[in-house]
Amino acid sequence: MKHFFFLLLLISFLSSCAVFNSGKSALPIHDQNEVFEGSSQGYKGLIDVQVHMNAGSITEIIVINSEEDRFVGGTAIESLIDTVIEHNSADVDVITGATVTSKGFLEAVNNAILKK
Repeated sequence: MKHFFFLLLLISFLSSCAVFNSGKSALPIHDQNEVFEGSSQGYKGLIDVQVHMNAGSITEIIVINSEEDRFVGGTAIESLIDTVIEHNSADVDVITGATVTSKGFLEAVNNAILKK
């Protein structure tokens, strides 16, 4: 019962976190349908991502490897994937309560998209 309550509380908290973006995209323009990989240190270990881009837009982000726990870190990463794709930028706010994981994930995405 405690785990259910904690999970419900965590989901409520994360869904209430606001994520803002300046509206500017500093992404380099890439060719059609390219895939880039990047990694960075998270809270519990490396976070490896694959970023799919099409004509300068992020279309998909796949976490190849992550040592983060699936409740806090994993939930934060899932939320950030949607936010980064929506804003077409990794220049978004981190998730409170998963700051180190968030920073590691966003740095991994930046490392991937800046490779060219």
